Amino acid sequence: MERKKHIYTEQEAYLKLSALCAMSEQCCHDVLQKMKRWEVADAVAEKVVARLVKERFIDEERFAKAFVRDKFRYNHWGKVRIVQELKKRKIAQRHIDEALEEIEEKDNLETLRDIIEKKRPSVKGRNEYEIRGKLIRFALGKGFQMDDIVKVVGSLEEV
Repeated sequence: MERKKHIYTEQEAYLKLSALCAMSEQCCHDVLQKMKRWEVADAVAEKVVARLVKERFIDEERFAKAFVRDKFRYNHWGKVRIVQELKKRKIAQRHIDEALEEIEEKDNLETLRDIIEKKRPSVKGRNEYEIRGKLIRFALGKGFQMDDIVKVVGSLEEV
């Protein structure tokens, strides 16, 4: 038995999305994608997004800052990965730059050191060179910058 797909009206989409935006920060791109999955007409989707922005349910600058803070603090992502994800969501470069200022250089290196120290015991290799390579690739995958990684991995070997 197939369920009939619900077609959202402009008002229904607005109410559902305003409730979502009130619970968590959203960006225009994510909201538009959600409405596309709901098969809301493009013209209607644009009107809904414009209204959500006008009423400050959606604020891309606020979204970027919250995204950077959460992904850095909880997912332990580096700046490179965070920037990629924000660009994928079509966030303006000025908002990205402003949001990245929330990450202190000291905190960035401290987080990187923590994730590498936690990963180190589980990394297997024939020699220190191979282990170091694996740690570097791991940190690059998390989105940290190579010069920071080299600094941290190099200081671990000195201990």
